[in-house]
Amino acid sequence: MLPADERREVGIDIKTVQFGWPLGMPVVDHVDRDIWEVRTRLANRLARVLFVLEGSEMVLLHGFIKKERTTPKPDLDLARQRLKKLRSSS
Repeated sequence: MLPADERREVGIDIKTVQFGWPLGMPVVDHVDRDIWEVRTRLANRLARVLFVLEGSEMVLLHGFIKKERTTPKPDLDLARQRLKKLRSSS
């Protein structure tokens, strides 16, 4: 779990995307098909929150600390799995 000050920073960026969509770099980047990421630069690391737009709603799928240049496959796979479950239950 992130410390409170870092969670606040991530939350501020999520809110920026939620109320300012559409946005681009450096706050938002396209990852895969319908999946986008909120990009937050913390003091000594990078946080990412993968999300999808469902109608006018922003649905957060997965958050993680980025340690590699590309989005790690397990993190992207988890987001895809959650998106599939979301869409099958609608």
